[in-house]
Amino acid sequence: MTRLFLIIFFIGFTACGWSQSAQQRKLEQRKAQILKEMRDLQNLESQSKTKEKSVLSRIEENNAKIRLSQNLISTTSKQTRLLSDDIYANQLSINKLNRELKVLKEDYANMIVKAYKSRSEQSRIMFILSSENFLQAYKRMQYMKQYATFRKIQGDEIRAKMEELESRITKLKSQKKEKEKLLAESEKQKQTLEKDKDEQEKLIKNIRKDKKKYAAEIKKKKQEAKEIDRKIDKMIKEAIAEANRKAAAKASSASEKKEIAAAAKKEPTKIVLTKEEKLIASNFKANKGRLPWPVAEGYVSSKFGTHESPLEKGVIVDNKNIEITTKEGAQVRAIFDGKVTFIQIISGTKAVTVQHGDFMTIYYNLASVNVSVGDKVSTKQTIGTIHTYPGSGKTVLKFFIVQNMNYLNPESWIAQ
Repeated sequence: MTRLFLIIFFIGFTACGWSQSAQQRKLEQRKAQILKEMRDLQNLESQSKTKEKSVLSRIEENNAKIRLSQNLISTTSKQTRLLSDDIYANQLSINKLNRELKVLKEDYANMIVKAYKSRSEQSRIMFILSSENFLQAYKRMQYMKQYATFRKIQGDEIRAKMEELESRITKLKSQKKEKEKLLAESEKQKQTLEKDKDEQEKLIKNIRKDKKKYAAEIKKKKQEAKEIDRKIDKMIKEAIAEANRKAAAKASSASEKKEIAAAAKKEPTKIVLTKEEKLIASNFKANKGRLPWPVAEGYVSSKFGTHESPLEKGVIVDNKNIEITTKEGAQVRAIFDGKVTFIQIISGTKAVTVQHGDFMTIYYNLASVNVSVGDKVSTKQTIGTIHTYPGSGKTVLKFFIVQNMNYLNPESWIAQ
């Protein structure tokens, strides 16, 4: 029973170690992505220093800086906690090894003393010759061999334990240094965050001082966002209807056509999937969190979902997409294999819809497009060039992922 318990404990402990290593790797990847976004933001800032920026643009940029800093601090904090757990587990292992070594050394010392006392060749021979019969003599010879072998095994075990102990101590020192480094990084980032927050507060105060000047610009931005969402909604519905019409047209039998038409009528906001499309959708879903970014460089300047507006305190905005700010002339690329189902002009710029089964990726705010409706595109294939706003000089991609009519958070799908 005790042996079974020890085996279960060892398996659980090992699995926990593997799990923590996997988490650390994931956090390292996340941290690398955040640092990349921060570098991209700094590069884009330095490139646009010569251009006049509005207070609203500066607030949006600063908001992205603050969010990235908070994400980095949070990720570093998670790494520190995991490392603390590893250090604790490692210290327990070291304590256990020290206890085991103490017992082994004491046993070995006692064995050496006994061996020393009976070291003479004559005493060993007499031990064998004093046997009552041949069988007993044979057993005594075997015992002496086994005793010598056991001494060697115990000596080897002591050496192995000492090597493992040395390795654990070295690892512990390395872990403690790594923890100190992470804590220093976190402290530095917190200081940067506080500076960015102070700067943000000053910029927001400027808006509050001159509400009339900025009210019209803020109102215009909100109206534009609302109109874009309405048109994107309409485009998705049309794309779903078109996909179902094509599926019915491709059906091999009248009964299959009837079935597709009935399903589309019953749930008009859902794509009726063929066997091939089910496989594509399944592959798309299986790659969640590993899909490439739709741009080679850039940072998320506006997040998905509900959050407080960076321009108006207490006002909640609900984004159905993320905005990725990138460099002028940047090209957008497909994040997965699919088929171009819609190209539409919305508020002066173009939107491209790529279908992946019942998933769709939408790339909006393009100045030019390299694909046509019906084209099959592959992962990372160029779709078009992103539009640069002439006033602010900003190049921003509005990126959507939807499943039927359900808007999904693109940040959960692209590689972090």
